[in-house]
Amino acid sequence: MWPFGKSRSKSALESQKKSQTETVKSFGKQSLKPSGQINALLDWSQNDVQTGRFKTMLYRFLTDNIPTVHSCIWTWVRLSASPGRFIVSDDSNGIGNSRAQRILDELSQRLSFGASGNPLALTTFLTDLYYSLYRDGLFAGFLTVNQDASGIDRFIPVYPADIRLESESNSRKLILETADKCVDLDRKDFYYIPLNAGVQRPLGRSILQSIAFVSAVEQQLINDMQKSVHNAGYNRLHIKISPPIRSAGESDTAYITRINSYFDSTVSLIKTLEVEDNPVTWDNIAIEHIGPDGSRAAGNSWFFNHRAMIEEICAGTNLAPFLLGYSYGATTTWSSFKFDLVMRQVRSIQSEVAQFLEWIGNIELALSGFDTRCRFEFENNFSYQASDEATIKSGQIDNILKMYQAGLIDEKTARAKAGELL
Repeated sequence: MWPFGKSRSKSALESQKKSQTETVKSFGKQSLKPSGQINALLDWSQNDVQTGRFKTMLYRFLTDNIPTVHSCIWTWVRLSASPGRFIVSDDSNGIGNSRAQRILDELSQRLSFGASGNPLALTTFLTDLYYSLYRDGLFAGFLTVNQDASGIDRFIPVYPADIRLESESNSRKLILETADKCVDLDRKDFYYIPLNAGVQRPLGRSILQSIAFVSAVEQQLINDMQKSVHNAGYNRLHIKISPPIRSAGESDTAYITRINSYFDSTVSLIKTLEVEDNPVTWDNIAIEHIGPDGSRAAGNSWFFNHRAMIEEICAGTNLAPFLLGYSYGATTTWSSFKFDLVMRQVRSIQSEVAQFLEWIGNIELALSGFDTRCRFEFENNFSYQASDEATIKSGQIDNILKMYQAGLIDEKTARAKAGELL
C-alpha cells in the first residue's frame, strides 16, 4: 500500500510547492489578461477608434500573430504578385519603341526604395502593394519626379491608417493626417487603390474584416487545448487511491492519521514525478482521465472543432482550405475548379493594379519625350495548365480551318483569327 518513489524532505517539498504555486499564478495572470497584452502591442487610443485607425492596427496584429490569417494573406499576395512587365503599346516606330521599352524596364528597377535607401525591384514593390491592399484594404501614395522633370524619381507609399474621409463639407474628400497638419489629397501626384470600395466605404475593405471574431474563437480553442492536454495528451487525470484496511484495535484517530499520510505521500509522489520517472506503488491506485471516451475521440473532437474554425477563416478571406495546405480529400477536378475561381479574383485585382502601373509608366514616357503609351501585363501561366491550353488552342485552330474550308470565312479573316491565338 505504501508508494515507493523518490523521497524528499518536508522543507524541500514545501519550497518546491511554493515555487510551483508562484509560477502557476504568474502564468495564470498573463493568460487571464489577453486584452491587456493586445492593447500594449497595438498601442491604441480612443481617437484611433473614432478615426478608424484601430481597424488597420488590428488587421496587422492578426496577420502577424495568427498563423492561419498570415497564411491567407501570404497566399493572396503571392498569387497576385506574379511576374509582369511594361509593354509599349504603339508598334509604329521600332527604334523609338525599343528606347521606350528600355526606359520602362529601368523604371521597374527603381520604382520604390527601401528603408536602407536602396532601390526595390518591381517584384518587391508589388509584394508590398498587395500586402497593404489585402491586409489593410487600401494602398496609396505619392508619385515624385526628378527636379529637372526628366523622369520619375520614385513612388512613396503612405500608411493607410493615416488616410480618412473628410465629410464635414458638402463634397467628400480624402485627407492625410500627419503629425502636424492635414494634407488635402485632391492632387495629381496622389494615387490610391481601394479593395472592394463602394459608396459607403470609399477607402476599401480588408479581406480580414469578417474574420476578427472567428480568429478570436480559433485562438481561444487552441488555448483551451493547450490547457486540457498538458497531461500526456489527456484532458485531465483522475487519480483514485483506495484506503488501507483498518488494523485490529486501531483507534479512529490513528487510522485517519495513517490513511491521510498514505494519501499525502501518494500526492507528493505524483507531483514530484518527472517525465522520465516511473512510479512504484501497491495496486490500490487507479488513474483515469476525464474527457471524451478514448484518446482518438478526444483528438477527433479537437480536430473537427479546429477544422471548422479554419474553414471559417478561409471562407472569410475567399480562399479554399486546400490552398493553405489543408487537404480534406478533394478530387483533382474539384480542386482545379476552385483554383480557377481564385485566379479569376486575382486577375480582377491585378487589372486595377495594372491601371495604376500604366499610369506611372505613361507619365515616365511623357517626361522622357515619348508620344506613346504603355500597358502592364501579369504572367499568370502555370506549367500544369500548358497541356490543357494547347489542347484548347488546337481545337480552336481546327474550327478556323473547317470554317475556311467550308467557305464561311475568307483567308484574311482566317489568318487574323489564327494570329489571335498565338
